[in-house]
Amino acid sequence: MQSDLCLVWIYPDLLSTYGDQGNVLVLEHRARARGIPARTIHVRSSDPVPQQGHIYLIGGGEDRPQILATERLRRDGGLHAAVANGAVVFAVCAGYQLIGRVYAGDEGQPVEGVGLLDISSGRGQRRAVGELAAEPDPALGLPTLTGFENHMGVTTLGPGVRPLARTVAGVGNGDGTEGCYAGRVVGTYMHGPALARNPALADLLLSWVVGALPPMDDTWYERLRQERLAAVLSK
Repeated sequence: MQSDLCLVWIYPDLLSTYGDQGNVLVLEHRARARGIPARTIHVRSSDPVPQQGHIYLIGGGEDRPQILATERLRRDGGLHAAVANGAVVFAVCAGYQLIGRVYAGDEGQPVEGVGLLDISSGRGQRRAVGELAAEPDPALGLPTLTGFENHMGVTTLGPGVRPLARTVAGVGNGDGTEGCYAGRVVGTYMHGPALARNPALADLLLSWVVGALPPMDDTWYERLRQERLAAVLSK
């Protein structure tokens, strides 16, 4: 890389309800532990979204902040420009829904999304709350994914995306799949934070920017993973 790895944390003042900033911290740590300089730009909802970042992260949030964030991202255009430049996007829960084509607003009304993923989301009949485990798309080369979900969303995938994983436990998209991806844009319902529970997924995102990565000592990450997977898969 010609410059520091630039992480962009989008709208923490609106979309940081469930500890998803941990995803930023994990990427910072895993990059720096390998000698890769990394910096994070915190973009508040009143700020323009920079177009030259490498990895953009969006977290979860409540209905009204989600709608406000969507409106501002659509009007800003910086995230679209960054993706056109080859940037990686990792979006969680409300962030996942809003980068799709449409989702259900606070009163169930359709809200036009940012349009980075070919998905549409509505409201399910009951809230999905609890541990989630899923087997990822084999093309990604990842181990079983683990996370915590807390959402009312039911997400339908269009032909322009691939499921991130197939659910083993939990609800995910509501159709037996969890999350999706297209190119370097990834969405998921997994909190936890997702990248703390799934360091291989964090490394995949990093590798899309910097190339092959040397291994790390993931003893503590793996203990967390196995604890959470055992808790849900043993039921």
